[in-house]
Amino acid sequence: MKSMLALLSLLSLPVMAAEPTLYGRYEYIGVPEIGETFKAKMDTGALTASLSAKDIERFTRDGEDWVRFRLATKDAGDKVYEHKVARISKIKNRADEEDEGEEPEITKRPVVDLELCLGDVKRTVEVNLTDRSSFNYPLLIGSKALREFKAAVNPARKFTAGKPDC
Repeated sequence: MKSMLALLSLLSLPVMAAEPTLYGRYEYIGVPEIGETFKAKMDTGALTASLSAKDIERFTRDGEDWVRFRLATKDAGDKVYEHKVARISKIKNRADEEDEGEEPEITKRPVVDLELCLGDVKRTVEVNLTDRSSFNYPLLIGSKALREFKAAVNPARKFTAGKPDC
């Protein structure tokens, strides 16, 4: 009985979660598979990470869904990348949410699993492909990826992790 009480008392102890690493609102993220480092916006309001891509074309290879694309960034060149599709995401168009009574427009985007490097931490995360060339940052890191990196964001800081070193 005594050992049972001792065990029960251990169960009531608070679980100590690992402290998240604090990053700035903007960070440098390396994408080894592409061989590029991007300035990225750390966006807790977005769910999925997004990479700026153009000429996005889905195709089938060996019975699986694949995507072919070019980067939609400054100085990107014409290199074509091909990657297996992990899933298709459905994104609501925010502009349509403002029109009362109308259903928001849904955009489907291919999602790929990419290895990302933040500071000295490397993780594989889901990244959707969309043309972000009209935005200041070609890579957006959403809340799913932030959880993978065990990250917290201080919006008053920038580039706290320095250049990627993975």
